[in-house]
Amino acid sequence: MRVLGVDPGLTRCGVGVVEGVAGRPLTMLGVGVVRTPADADIGHRLVAIERGLEEWLDEHRPELVAVERVFSQHNVRTVMGTAQASAVAMLCASRRGIPVALHTPSEVKAAVTGSGRADKAQVGAMVTRLLRLAAPPKPADAADALALAICHIWRAPAQNRLQQAVAAQLASKGRTA
Repeated sequence: MRVLGVDPGLTRCGVGVVEGVAGRPLTMLGVGVVRTPADADIGHRLVAIERGLEEWLDEHRPELVAVERVFSQHNVRTVMGTAQASAVAMLCASRRGIPVALHTPSEVKAAVTGSGRADKAQVGAMVTRLLRLAAPPKPADAADALALAICHIWRAPAQNRLQQAVAAQLASKGRTA
């Protein structure tokens, strides 16, 4: 499975592509950041993020895009920008028919480090180890994007089984009702 992880942000939108399957060594195919100037108009920034993500989708052809689920923060302005960048990522993938999965920050941290409260340095260190890299990806947004992709690859089989079980249960109830 090839997954493009997206750590959404208006100034720095982390992107990382990981390939592999649960239980086997994973391979990083690319990592980076789509940047926009903080003083630019919001519309221009969103278009720049779209163009950057489209380039990543063209180059790496992922089977799925994993995006960090936006969560409530104290700074409403920050959460709005994150939500807007997240929507651009989901739109770019959906326009191409690529499935999108959303993962919370604590879910990603728990998957990669074993603790949902891990800090950015711990996430970066584990991403470095798991992908057998020489050094942690910089900036942290790039490492976070790789962590999203790793989280999805590892959790997708269990999520698929759960979805199939729920669908089967609903189907059986539909037949007896």
